[in-house]
Amino acid sequence: MTNTEIAPSKSTGFALFSILLGAVGLFAAFELATEYIKTLKNSDYVPNCEVSVLVTCGPNMDSWQGSLFGFSNTILGLVALVAPIAVGVALLAGARFAAWFWWIYRAGLLLGVIFIFWLAYQSIFGLGTLCPWCMVVWTVMIPLFFGTAFRPEAKGYVPASPAVQRAFTSLNSWAWVLVLLAYILIAAVAQFQLNWFAEFGR
Repeated sequence: MTNTEIAPSKSTGFALFSILLGAVGLFAAFELATEYIKTLKNSDYVPNCEVSVLVTCGPNMDSWQGSLFGFSNTILGLVALVAPIAVGVALLAGARFAAWFWWIYRAGLLLGVIFIFWLAYQSIFGLGTLCPWCMVVWTVMIPLFFGTAFRPEAKGYVPASPAVQRAFTSLNSWAWVLVLLAYILIAAVAQFQLNWFAEFGR
C-alpha cells in the first residue's frame, strides 16, 4: 500500500466522525433554511429559533451578513455540509483518496471554518444576537476542520517525510485541544460582549 492510500480499517472512527458532524450540521442548515423560507412567505411568522431578543436567528437571516454572496448563507450550508458526509460514507465503503483530494478537502474546510468565525464575530459584535441553528453549524465546523487538518499526513494518506509525519502526528493528537480552545474563545467573547449566561439563566 502506498502513502496515498487509506487503510479502511483504520478510518472507521474518522468516517463515522465525519458523517455524524456533517449530518448534524446539515440538519441545522436545513432548519435554518426552512425557517428563512417561512419568514419570506409570511412576514408575521415567528421562527422556531426565536427564544429571546438575544437568542434568535431572525436578525441574522435578515442581515446583509446572512446573505453575504447575494443569497442566503443557508444555501452554502446545505451544499457544503454534504461533503463530510460523502467523505465519511466513501471511507466506510473502503475508498482510497489521492493526496490532491485531501488538499482540496482541507482547503474547503479551512474556508468554512474561517467563514463561521467571521459569522460568529458579526453575530456577536455586529448584530448582538446568538442564532441557535447558526451556533450548531459553528459547533460542528470547528471539529470537522481541526479533526481533519493534520490527519492526512499523520496517517500517511498524503506523502510526507518521517519528520513531517511525526510533526503532524503530534499536531493531530492535539486537535481536540484546539477545538476546545475555539469553543472557549467564542463562548468567552460572547459572554463579555452579550452576557449570554445571564440571558440563559432567566
